Amino acid sequence: MTEPVALSAVWSREPLPSGTSQVNYVLIQAKPHHVPTVQAAPPLNFCLVLDRSGSMAGDKIQHLREAVREIVANLRPIDAVSIVLFDDTLEVLVPARLADDLPALQNAIESIGEQGGTAMSLGLQAGLAELQKFQAADRVGRVLLLTDGQTWGDEDTCRDLAKQIGDLGVSITALGLGTEWNEALLDDLATASNGESDYIADPSQISKYFQQTLQSAQTTTVVNARLLLRLLPGVTPRAVYRVQPTIANLGYKPIGEREVTVSIGEIAGDGASVLVDVMLPEREAGTFRIAQAELQYDAPVLGIKEGKIKIDIPLSFNVDPKASVVNPPIMNTVEKVTAFKLQTRALSEAEAGNIGSATQKLRAAATRLLDLGETELAQTMEQSAQQLEAGGQIAAADQKALRYATRKLTQKLEE
Repeated sequence: MTEPVALSAVWSREPLPSGTSQVNYVLIQAKPHHVPTVQAAPPLNFCLVLDRSGSMAGDKIQHLREAVREIVANLRPIDAVSIVLFDDTLEVLVPARLADDLPALQNAIESIGEQGGTAMSLGLQAGLAELQKFQAADRVGRVLLLTDGQTWGDEDTCRDLAKQIGDLGVSITALGLGTEWNEALLDDLATASNGESDYIADPSQISKYFQQTLQSAQTTTVVNARLLLRLLPGVTPRAVYRVQPTIANLGYKPIGEREVTVSIGEIAGDGASVLVDVMLPEREAGTFRIAQAELQYDAPVLGIKEGKIKIDIPLSFNVDPKASVVNPPIMNTVEKVTAFKLQTRALSEAEAGNIGSATQKLRAAATRLLDLGETELAQTMEQSAQQLEAGGQIAAADQKALRYATRKLTQKLEE
């Protein structure tokens, strides 16, 4: 039987000079052999958890209704759908059901209106209950969470509920609209469920982000993916970053003397990739297996539970340092990850009041972004550095743009 994904590994430099310890990067990619069409995709268990607090009045609520209408219009009769609305109260607008009666769903959507404050945990609790009605091994579960404001006093409850949703095998796509929401909280909710978080600057873009979420769910090939790395003695992983579909510091969990594991979650569309930063010990000239990568996964559409794919990761060493060849696409990815790391550290330094360090890192990131052709984002970095130097704070919109735009630098990897 053909595996649902192909696993490959490419080094940033090879061969390496022999006789010295050194750093190298390896890009490990998991790409689907076949992306299912919408009609051939596994059935979904799709839950929308939507903020309808008073701050959603006007264009926001209008665009939200339009986006939800488009979502349900693109579901199939075999897909399960539920819609939960929250403010400081709760309404389960559409209890979990099959999407086989479009007029009834569209009629329900017309009643979405704004009111009250914001208590996100109410929505997540109800969303979890609705998901449990249909979640099964052969369904791809997804929560689409949208909010435009802060939730007060229930952040830890939200985090606990996100973990429960993740434990159910469902990922959360957490979307923040405008500038008044808590990005740290939405990031935590996404991370706890192996999902994604993102920033919507303009209400007119809600539908685009909703459709991207639905498309990701519909093209999911593999779920519960975990990457296990078995390392040669002396090989030390320094960091592991996801680079596709977006950049994130995944960290890693040691599970033995020379084994580490990384959680990847779903693999959809163009696949998933991780960049591993490793310190290599001295080696003599020759080719050696540095590591073995094992992808563990479930593939509901193929009826596969606890599938495994293994590949060896060899690396060559040469006595002539000039023989070393750089792989430009991988180094381009390394530069994008570096820009992301600098931005992340800069915002942390700014929050801690270390203005000099924050501005230095912002400008270092801006330089890399200019080299990568990301002119607009580089300008936002420079403007933010100037705001800090002038004694001010980074504008909320700029801060969110920096945080989320740098995550997307690798969405189109160099070929």
